[in-house]
Amino acid sequence: MATGIRDKVAIIGMGCTRFGERWNDGAEDLMVEAFQECLADAGIEKNEIQAAWLGSCFDEVNIGKSALPASMALRLPNISVTRVENYCASGTEAFRGAVYAVASGACDIALAIGVEKLKDIGYGGLPEFSSAMGMLNQLWMANMTAPGGFAMLATGYAAKYGLDINDVKRAMAHVSMKSHANGVLNPKAHLRRAVTEEQVLNAPQIAYPLGLFDCCGVSDGSACAIVTTPEIAKSLGKKDLVSVKALQLSLSNGTEFAYKWDGAHFVTTSKASTAAYEEAGITNPREEISMMEVHDCFSITELVTMEDLHISERGQAPKDIMDGFYDLDGGVPCQVDGGLKCFGHPIGASGLRMLYEMYLQLHGRAGDRQLKDPKFGLTHNLGGFPFMNVCSVAIIGKHDA
Repeated sequence: MATGIRDKVAIIGMGCTRFGERWNDGAEDLMVEAFQECLADAGIEKNEIQAAWLGSCFDEVNIGKSALPASMALRLPNISVTRVENYCASGTEAFRGAVYAVASGACDIALAIGVEKLKDIGYGGLPEFSSAMGMLNQLWMANMTAPGGFAMLATGYAAKYGLDINDVKRAMAHVSMKSHANGVLNPKAHLRRAVTEEQVLNAPQIAYPLGLFDCCGVSDGSACAIVTTPEIAKSLGKKDLVSVKALQLSLSNGTEFAYKWDGAHFVTTSKASTAAYEEAGITNPREEISMMEVHDCFSITELVTMEDLHISERGQAPKDIMDGFYDLDGGVPCQVDGGLKCFGHPIGASGLRMLYEMYLQLHGRAGDRQLKDPKFGLTHNLGGFPFMNVCSVAIIGKHDA
């Protein structure tokens, strides 16, 4: 019978670049920057890594279709390197490959790395996917944009719970304000200026009711992790281990798109988080989860995700948000490092960037934004549209928790 991966894999090193407009750096430069920090943190030699997974989404503007650029840029020791892509969950998918390889006993030490160069693509947002999702956009949703698709989530949420859309907008404004306040404290964030709720509410409209400050930006970046077994980690002299508690993935099956979506939540997030809590042995996430990094591509996405992660009750996320429950000093701080809102979303790197912040927090190395004695950190990635998407949920924590 399957038992999951709880506490079978430890993270012994992580690295992350500064995210932003990295005009003078290619994808290879960004990978090297993240990897150097990660390798130094792990305290091992490069030739001890036995396998690697690379997450990257847009092959046309990044590294091509293979994993060779990672192997060559990092001068890996002629090991297997596998490129994976799963829309906005590509970074976490790379992490999942490395973690599963170690948990299965296929290798002792593995690397997960994610990278994306988006500032060079010539788009203000994300470019067209050249995959099945791109074909779907062209044939079925020719006029659909990401802001337009997620804007419907806001109006659908307000309608389902009988809320005034202005109250939902104010909660969304607090989401953005909170994330910008956290981003000010993070030297690796792209955007590091505080905003007020009024600035968010009065910003130019992008797709009603989403304004400029309700949308995350475009940036370049890379992040990576080195994982092994707890036993090997201890033999390397590692103490206060951070281990993987759960990794779950859920994909839409078409029913939301066809006839079963209420327009107010993500089916996949609800399913993936439920499975992750079971795998991690968490029975009361509102009380047990210490902190979260969620996929705040838009402020409304974060708002409904708080409910799909079973932290807020259905219809109650706006109240929790306005009460400060998700602020840095709240019950479950969310977007502790500033989130996609302040880092932007270089797709292949985002999932690992989220894990990097949870890892720093669990080791007490997050500087001015350090939380008091966190036990469990949750990360959440979402790719696609509200009615058709892929979702990954990861939980890491102190090994003895």
